[in-house]
Amino acid sequence: MEWLEASTENCPVQRTLDVVGEKWTLLILRDAVNGVRRFDDFHRHIGLSEAVLSDRLRKLITAGVLKTVPYQEPGSRSRNEYRLTRKGWDLWPVLMALSQWGEAYAVGPEGSVLDVRHTDCDAPVRVVVECSAEHSTLTPGDVTARLGPGARART
Repeated sequence: MEWLEASTENCPVQRTLDVVGEKWTLLILRDAVNGVRRFDDFHRHIGLSEAVLSDRLRKLITAGVLKTVPYQEPGSRSRNEYRLTRKGWDLWPVLMALSQWGEAYAVGPEGSVLDVRHTDCDAPVRVVVECSAEHSTLTPGDVTARLGPGARART
């Protein structure tokens, strides 16, 4: 069976996009990675409607990417903060890869709004693809893609 004959129903890219494939969702995750926790802060910083923000946060919680943690300001009612779960933090390399691509191809001459550096040596952080045997910085020409055990014929 060849790729074009395979059903993409169980494709990990497709399944991931079902969870995080909307622009606003990725921007919420970007802000969460950078320390934003509260609804009003997401709303103000990203600039989307309260209804869309509520919907995206609810979807991320249902998917286990975010969790709520109650907090209460003195004299105010209890509210929730939104925090990344382990599953959410595992999307950090994806966000970094999108940022790296954007810096190379989409950001204007003024440069990026965020400069991510390694704490220990202050070198810029970059995303690379490597194999599990630690052969790093692979290119598409260095890999072979074949159908996996979940592949089924298209119906």
